Amino acid sequence: MTPAPHPASACPQPSPRPRRRTRPERRTPCLLLAALSGALLLLLTTALPATAARPTGYGADVPITHRAATPVDAHGRLQVCGTHLCNQHGAPVQLRGMSTHGTQWYARCLTDASLDALAHDWRADVLRVSTYVQEGGYETDPAHFTALADRLVRQASDRGLYVIVDWHMLTPGDPMANLDRAARFFTDIASRHKDRVNVLYEIANEPNGVSWSRIKEYAERIIPVVRAHDPDAPVLVGTRAWSSFGVSEGADESEVLNNPVDAANIMYTFHFYAASHRDEYLAALSRAADRIPVFVTEFGTQNYAGEGADDFAMSRRYLDLMEQKKISWVNWNFSDDHRSGAVFTPGTCAADGPWAGTRSLKPAGVWIRDRIRA
Repeated sequence: MTPAPHPASACPQPSPRPRRRTRPERRTPCLLLAALSGALLLLLTTALPATAARPTGYGADVPITHRAATPVDAHGRLQVCGTHLCNQHGAPVQLRGMSTHGTQWYARCLTDASLDALAHDWRADVLRVSTYVQEGGYETDPAHFTALADRLVRQASDRGLYVIVDWHMLTPGDPMANLDRAARFFTDIASRHKDRVNVLYEIANEPNGVSWSRIKEYAERIIPVVRAHDPDAPVLVGTRAWSSFGVSEGADESEVLNNPVDAANIMYTFHFYAASHRDEYLAALSRAADRIPVFVTEFGTQNYAGEGADDFAMSRRYLDLMEQKKISWVNWNFSDDHRSGAVFTPGTCAADGPWAGTRSLKPAGVWIRDRIRA
């Protein structure tokens, strides 16, 4: 038995303020021999069994799948350039994908078959792997939860997806309370995956009840831990008041603009739940994205607890803005929790699917899948 899952990552409600491809080159007669050699190599490769492995540019041998070109094939190592997340050539990109729920509760939803569906049927770009610190998570068994995160990074990488390693601190809201645990976790994970180009590190999910200066201090202590092993990976920094740029506690993005984290190749995170977080939040996201690099690492179409009625109209306004400004996003969450924010109907994970198509999806799941596939 597991404890009752936390309703949603962003569940504390603040008081007065709610909170793709290039063309092949033309061949000439003088390159006929090279072309014939390439054709022979292609013939031999396609004759391999489906489980055969091929070398890739992202630090692992990846099983050949039916997806012609994966997100990592297309974009390579990501980097922060100006206010955008950019591909290996410096062109802005927008990633779209899903977050797991807490792996202490919903690891059964994260199978080879479900991740195949996420990569090939949903056509996602990114998986966010949420390792809760408390609530029966990492602090209870660091070796187990590190191994679980490691497995999911490998599984997502095998499918050519980008992976956000999410240190899912929520309560207590001060990230410094888990500083030593965070240093151990990111040392373990970054040292294992330092040769991959598809991993991003989210070092504090939703700081709350603490000042921005405190969060900044934490970031400037943990980022060097990651950089010691994986110097080139983008790092995602949580913002004040449940990653709302302080809006949920009566502030705004100016505190980050006036006192940015002293590190390169970083982005700041923003979370919203459309039925609760209205125009004030949308405006803050828009203003911030014009000045600093922002990644929406979590959002829902419901209320701040990830439950209740879906507000697809407000969600559409957010997604339109993020498309316009090339803000990458990840939806909460890829599980069969009973709340409306989990995309699968209850019982789907225990039955091991069906994962592809819409038969097992709640209304939010159908809507999000369509948005990712668009």
